[in-house]
Amino acid sequence: MPFAVTWDHVHLRSPDPETTAAWLRDILGGEIVRAPGRLEVNLGGARIFLASLDGDNAVNPPPPHPHQGLDHFGLTVKDIDAVAAEIKARGVTFTREPTTIRPGVRICFIRGPEGISIELLERDKKYT
Repeated sequence: MPFAVTWDHVHLRSPDPETTAAWLRDILGGEIVRAPGRLEVNLGGARIFLASLDGDNAVNPPPPHPHQGLDHFGLTVKDIDAVAAEIKARGVTFTREPTTIRPGVRICFIRGPEGISIELLERDKKYT
């Protein structure tokens, strides 16, 4: 391939971007960054841009509901069972409890703000 790509960001729409940003900070340890006209959360080396469902967006209007698109995003953690226990104690809803899906990979799914599906995963040879 004559060119390379790298991840820059994920852009989420929310009826309440401030609440979504606070959840990503409080539950997953993200850092909220504010700039004129922009709210984003730096999370695990990735940027998540947050925009309201309301108002005009000159770049791309929100898709009609229901829509196809992002299924979930995945975040790597260390000691997934301990992480799962910690966030469960904070009231996070699990849509799939921690489970080993194949040798070396253990995952779980949680429900984020506005029903966003978030996968937590750990890759380690100890999971066989």
